[in-house]
Amino acid sequence: MDHVVLTGDRPTGPLHLGHYFGTLANRVALQDSHTMYVLIADYQVITDRDLPGEIQRNITELLLDYLAIGLDPARVTIFQHSAVPELNQLLLPFLSLVSVAELQRNPTVKDEIAHSSQQAVSGLMFTYPVHQAADILFCKGTLVPVGKDQLPHVEVARLVARRFNERYGPVFPVPEAMMGVRPLLKGLDGGKMSKSRGNAVHLSATEDETAALIRKARTDAERLITYDEERRPEVANLLTLGGLCLGRSPESIAEEIGDGGAAALKRLVTEAVNEFLRPIRKRRREHTEADVRQVLREGNERARERAIVILDEVRAAMGF
Repeated sequence: MDHVVLTGDRPTGPLHLGHYFGTLANRVALQDSHTMYVLIADYQVITDRDLPGEIQRNITELLLDYLAIGLDPARVTIFQHSAVPELNQLLLPFLSLVSVAELQRNPTVKDEIAHSSQQAVSGLMFTYPVHQAADILFCKGTLVPVGKDQLPHVEVARLVARRFNERYGPVFPVPEAMMGVRPLLKGLDGGKMSKSRGNAVHLSATEDETAALIRKARTDAERLITYDEERRPEVANLLTLGGLCLGRSPESIAEEIGDGGAAALKRLVTEAVNEFLRPIRKRRREHTEADVRQVLREGNERARERAIVILDEVRAAMGF
């Protein structure tokens, strides 16, 4: 079966190494063997905030990140949520297939509501999983690369696809989740790696910015460097980051550093990260904002052509 992959990001800030090792590297690998749609989910920015922020700048930076890591617009359809109105028209029939109680039980929505900056929960936040179902099914997506926290959203898309097919006839494939196998990177402060917390190495960071961030990373007072996730999580996280960039196990790096202490660990990780990012930085410099606009224009056109066909199928199946 030739899988259709749907993946993407909200344009809320620069992508970082956590994104790269968590999802982006996998996208680059999948683009050679699968039909792939990469969504810039600009409408979804306002699910948990009142204003979208510097939305156009963030979209440009996001696309530059995509091109820098090696996503090929000739093989991958990169498109903008708001540029495909037919996709969003799927939301109405899809909402009719899901109960309020089912939306209330969604654990990912509960967590996102708890961490929202909004004073009151918007209807858009509440129906977020159904929006994601439309994102997945507008292109008849069959494979959705996700982390564990996003699995409930894929379950909603599966539910919507099954119920639509049962009620109106077979239109949609039932998508499958594709779980990542990479270790989870924490932020350099020991917390969750985040765009907004200043604890992540951005893909667009300079060598000096990278060095400064790693220099401030938390470690501990023990001089002998060992890999122990439970007892020494901050040291283990730096070893994991270095290992991912070098293609080595964190244990082997710890053994190499030995009693060199935190300074030697940070020096090795800084060199590893900067070496890893060097070709990504080079590719980023090769692209202009005009390139970005062209890529987005062509991707939006392709995505919209696909969405028009699917929406026509949906209307026909429903008897409209």
